[in-house]
Amino acid sequence: MAPFKKIYLLILCLTIVTTIAQAQTQELELAREYFSKGEYQKAEALYEKLINDKRLFSLTYPDYLKTLLALRNYKDAEKLVKRSIKQNPGNYNFEVDLGIVYQAEGNKAAAEKQFNKIIQQMPAEATIGVASAFIQNELYDYAEKAYLRSRELTKNPIENNRALIALYTYRQKNTALIPEVLNLLQENEGEIGYVQNMLQNSLRDDKALDALEKELIMRVQQYPDKVSYNELLIWLYVQRLDFYGALMQARAVDKRTRSGGARVMELGMISAKNKDYKSAIEAFEYIVTEYPSGPYYLVARQRLINAREEQVQNTFPVDKEKIRALIADYDALLTEVGRNAATVEVLQHMANLYAFHLDDKDKAIELLQEAIAMPRANANLVAESKLTLGDIYLLKGEPWEATLLYAQVEKSHKDTPIGYDAKLRNARLSYFKGDFELAQAHLDILKLATSREIANDAMDLSLLITDNTGLDTSTTAMEEYAAIELLVFQNKLQQALTSLDAMLKKYPGHSLTDEIYFQKASIQERMGNFTEAVASLQHIVGNLQYDILSDDALFKMAYIYEENLKDTTKAQQLYNDLLAKHQGSIFVAEARKRFRKLRGDAVN
Repeated sequence: MAPFKKIYLLILCLTIVTTIAQAQTQELELAREYFSKGEYQKAEALYEKLINDKRLFSLTYPDYLKTLLALRNYKDAEKLVKRSIKQNPGNYNFEVDLGIVYQAEGNKAAAEKQFNKIIQQMPAEATIGVASAFIQNELYDYAEKAYLRSRELTKNPIENNRALIALYTYRQKNTALIPEVLNLLQENEGEIGYVQNMLQNSLRDDKALDALEKELIMRVQQYPDKVSYNELLIWLYVQRLDFYGALMQARAVDKRTRSGGARVMELGMISAKNKDYKSAIEAFEYIVTEYPSGPYYLVARQRLINAREEQVQNTFPVDKEKIRALIADYDALLTEVGRNAATVEVLQHMANLYAFHLDDKDKAIELLQEAIAMPRANANLVAESKLTLGDIYLLKGEPWEATLLYAQVEKSHKDTPIGYDAKLRNARLSYFKGDFELAQAHLDILKLATSREIANDAMDLSLLITDNTGLDTSTTAMEEYAAIELLVFQNKLQQALTSLDAMLKKYPGHSLTDEIYFQKASIQERMGNFTEAVASLQHIVGNLQYDILSDDALFKMAYIYEENLKDTTKAQQLYNDLLAKHQGSIFVAEARKRFRKLRGDAVN
């Protein structure tokens, strides 16, 4: 044959093949279009022809099977799958598809038999493929069975552990998830970070957390050498704001390991930050007693007095004898450690106690000036001392001296948390003076450029001003209220209370009414008049129009009933009301903890 004829025949063959391929591709696209539109009869005719082409099998098979099932053509579907199994031994996707066909035709027993047969006959190395095939078809129970069957085959109790954890997490099967993650931790204590993340993402309700707590306590007792179980229990208690429970575990671990008290010290700091002073005091006392020569001793010694100070200042009415005892403790610490750069913070705390509780402003100023002038003192502590000194000048009725000190710190610590704190105090001072425009100018910056705590305070003050100084509202009432807040700051509580009562009469139904009642309650609480405080709060809780402060008022009422009036039944009811009516409140976590404690189901 002449060369040109060979070339011609080759070109002709290629053209024919290309034409056929193009036609098949067009038919496949057309079949898919019919399928997507629900025109299954037309789709079936095309798929039936295309399925025999091995090159197109993987593209044709899935939709062809779905088409046959949509048409309830179960016999042809079964034939298709069985032929595919024969042609592709070891591909468990087809084995699972056979069970899917039985399911579709309503033969539940045959489907279950097929799925269980796959699991029983699969070798251990095929587990991932089998489980994946089940998961793709949303047959999660069988995927779980496959993973567990693999454990039997390998005799490895944590085989496919992470896969099961992922499956249980996705399905929110907490009862199975908890032992699974704890088994992983038992095998490898280094996995505690991963375990915490999985639990935090999955356990969102009290029932699940209770189950985790119960299982952990059992394992702590069963495996006392597994410190990671204690660590996880500590983590759980912190998540639930049960700092005392966390402390008990941390102390137990420290006594067993004699690790220097670092974990206990950390929990003391967390407890103090969250205003759980009882737990903080116990933590710091432990460090001071157990490690008098340890690296945390001096810090714990100071933090212990700080925690007691916070506890005394937040127990109303404040006991002045206890204030004097605190000052004596600080004096003893200064005698032990010396008056140096390391004790500037002690001087600052003492000054606060003298000024705000013993009304000895001159002594407070003397201590703060000593702190500010201390050689080699930490710049941040010096700045904080200046802010405290500014507050004391404001206490004395010398706002100009106060604003100068605030401005100094704002300038020296620009764009830092301390600098923002100084700006917030200047904004508050402008507010006290009734200069709301200047106060807002400060607050607008603080709402965007600072820590969450200061930003929240700035937002609260800004909203108070905005809500009560609108275009159609006189600022007179707001000016009077701001002046009363200054009286409160200066500890002129009875004068402030009298002025608040006068405002209620002078401005009936004013938008400040809820703020006035809440301020009254806070003053009455500080003065130890708890029944009167509850009566003031009831004006807010019992009025639907005071929605903004209603959760604050409800929580404060519950707290007073629990801590001061010792009516635990009423307190429990009010905490429950808050949880039911104010699910987005910032008080929810604390209210839930206290409710659980009063109900008697908190476990330590």
